Amino acid sequence: MSRKGILIVSGFMVFFSILIGIALVVESVKSQRIQASLKSLKVKPKVLIREKKIDYSKFETILGGDSREMVLIPSGSFTMGGGAEGDFDEQPQRVIYLDAFYIDKYEVTNENYGRFTKMLERRPPMIPVFEDDVNLLKGEKQPVVGVAWLDALAYCKWAGNRLPTEAEWEKAARGPDGEKWPWGETWHVSRANGRGDEDGYKYSAPVGSFESGRSPYGLYDMAGNVSEWVLDWYDQFYYKDAPFKNPTGPEDPGIIQVLSYRGGSFNNTSHDLRASKRFGGAHPERGESSVGIRCARDYDS
Repeated sequence: MSRKGILIVSGFMVFFSILIGIALVVESVKSQRIQASLKSLKVKPKVLIREKKIDYSKFETILGGDSREMVLIPSGSFTMGGGAEGDFDEQPQRVIYLDAFYIDKYEVTNENYGRFTKMLERRPPMIPVFEDDVNLLKGEKQPVVGVAWLDALAYCKWAGNRLPTEAEWEKAARGPDGEKWPWGETWHVSRANGRGDEDGYKYSAPVGSFESGRSPYGLYDMAGNVSEWVLDWYDQFYYKDAPFKNPTGPEDPGIIQVLSYRGGSFNNTSHDLRASKRFGGAHPERGESSVGIRCARDYDS
């Protein structure tokens, strides 16, 4: 090969070497950019719920006449009412004093209520309106529903108990410090059975299914699952003139005689599952698909 040909071939080889070098540099830069991009695409970590470590065993318990566990709620004051975020009938928020009382640790189940109706030869609960098969609400460990207020009174009396007042129910749900929900100030869908099935249940769940949603006294399902009858007649303005000690609701139910119930149910959103939320308008002889029972008892009875 002539000298000229050798120079041409050498020139091409140098040229290609330069191109290869440039390509390697470009690929290296691309690789570095890709690595940097991958590092920037951080996976959002799963939010961990910090559980409050509460020794619920410190609260005295007894068995009611229906052989169900009841928890002692100690005497003392607590904050009742909704405050700034509450509805108008939760106002004004104020401090209330209550004597000690016992209250059921769990909602009354279909199995519990079935024993009552069998022994006293009473009719079983009737659910007047429900969008689905009513048998979906009738599991033995699910809370009983379809019981009228009068039925709830009768059940609690049979068990040697009574219905809790609104004030008693609220203290048992939120504790002396007036927590927004039974577990604290932040909503967590995994802690209560509310509207939708994100919590694992479309309708009612077996009682005690939400361990992390217990109240400061260790009570289950004080938010959601089913609402619960209380003793009081409903008065939207009652809080304005309610007594400081042991309020029991209006003495005169007025022309429109409707009752209160508390706690919210599988039909309600987080706003309505707040411990201070009040529900009124229920008829004493009518049951509902989302209202059940939790009994109370005087401390000295």
